[in-house]
Amino acid sequence: MFRRKPRIVTQALLAQITVLLLVLGAGFTLTAMLVRHQSEQQYAQRALAVARTTADNPVIVRRIASGRDPNGDVQREAERIRRRTGMLFVVVTDAHGIRYSHPDPAELGKPVSTRPTALDGQESVSVQRGTLGDSARAKVPLRDPRGRVVGEVSTGVRTRTAQQAAVPLIRQAAAFAGVALLVGTAGAVLLSRRLKRQTLGLEPVELAELLREQRAVLGGVGDGVLAVDTADRVTVCNDEAERLLGGPRPPGTPVAELPPVLGELLIERRELRQSHLVVGDRLLVVTAQPVRRGGRDLGHVLTLRDRTELDELERELAALRSLSDALRAQAHEYTNRLHTLSGLLATGANEEAQAYLRELAAAPLATEGRDGARIADPYLRGLLAAKTATASELGVALRLVADSHLPRRLAEPLDVVSVVGNLLDNALRAAAAGVRAPAWVELSVLAEGDTVHLAVVDSGDGVPEADADLLFRSGFSTRPERGRDGHGIGLPLARQLVRKYGGELRLERGSGADHGAVFIARIPSVVEPPGTGAPHVDTMEVAR
Repeated sequence: MFRRKPRIVTQALLAQITVLLLVLGAGFTLTAMLVRHQSEQQYAQRALAVARTTADNPVIVRRIASGRDPNGDVQREAERIRRRTGMLFVVVTDAHGIRYSHPDPAELGKPVSTRPTALDGQESVSVQRGTLGDSARAKVPLRDPRGRVVGEVSTGVRTRTAQQAAVPLIRQAAAFAGVALLVGTAGAVLLSRRLKRQTLGLEPVELAELLREQRAVLGGVGDGVLAVDTADRVTVCNDEAERLLGGPRPPGTPVAELPPVLGELLIERRELRQSHLVVGDRLLVVTAQPVRRGGRDLGHVLTLRDRTELDELERELAALRSLSDALRAQAHEYTNRLHTLSGLLATGANEEAQAYLRELAAAPLATEGRDGARIADPYLRGLLAAKTATASELGVALRLVADSHLPRRLAEPLDVVSVVGNLLDNALRAAAAGVRAPAWVELSVLAEGDTVHLAVVDSGDGVPEADADLLFRSGFSTRPERGRDGHGIGLPLARQLVRKYGGELRLERGSGADHGAVFIARIPSVVEPPGTGAPHVDTMEVAR
């Protein structure tokens, strides 16, 4: 019949308890043996001290040296010493091993049961069996006043007595082993529970399978995946996430070492769904969500998708659309003028027709305007034409400052158009929502070598001081729809594009007495040098 294997936590607990039992059992046995041996040695030394004292007794020495003890003085003195010291026996023999004293009077006059080793003048301590049983005994030579060995004194303590003296120590060792076993078992139980919590109750096979699946999934998905634990340390960072973040983020990396916008997101444990964030020089679509199991917080996971290339395509499309709208408006204006001229000629009003042509030659197209004629780049001209139409729909007058001048085309028109477009969009919304009337927005464009200087001013209510430091933070917006996808991206993206060329974009003033916010930008290396690119041909030249 199939039997289910115990779970890894149970196996670990049983293994730890088994090891504890083996170690404590072996330690207790060794300790008991050492204590018992030590007790026997102590009693043997005690017997040695008694034997030495007996060998120094003058009565015993005199009787043994004379070889005669008619009154039993040796037996009497030996028994007195035995009773006083608690020895099992005190035996005194002559040089031939004949007993002169013994606890059993029947043994007097008989040779000793063990070899008299002290007759050679050496002391000895041992555990031996004699007529009184096993004992820890000591033997010392008995010398006459001239130093000759005339006999032997043997004393002993029953080994059971020595062992009984060791019992309290053995009990203490047993109690210590028991307490250690209980503490060790409790620690093993706690460790097993912690192991169960940390592994979420999963078995090693399941953990290995999860690891294989994680590697397969992280390696197969096209999105970047970044995960952190409850201690704000990176636990997972796949190859795509490393690419998007500009370098590896090994497990254990603190969240503080991540880009600030992502670090704040992870520390605050915010949830996001397909939100756009500017991270470094990339525009990323970020989804952030917590990881929970059984009600426990296990960390936070971000999925990152690169939208930089798509955003560049969208900006290029927007620029082309703006240029197309401007050309469509110009074509419409040309058609109206040609129809007017045709009507004058058809009715024979030749003088009026000539006057009308002279008037057209003196002024540019209405859609281009005198201001637009000072901007050589067609992309930027198209953007201004489109934004002028947008501003008109919002009831805002869009003006180009009189001293604006861009005599050559832009080397990087898409990025510059994107910066100008973002600034104008914000300014138009602010002017339309402001209390000043009529609403207006002014744009200043000035070329200095290969550098473009931009300034955008609106008639809105301005930027509150509390929001001034947050304007360029990804995801921040002053609009009522704050938090909606796509809001709070324009200014951070514009600053990113400006910084790509080593330039600067800043809020010069939050508000003024007669105007709202003032934004200033400096973008170097974006104007074509003189003599390069297609020459600028004014549309009026074509009309002529």
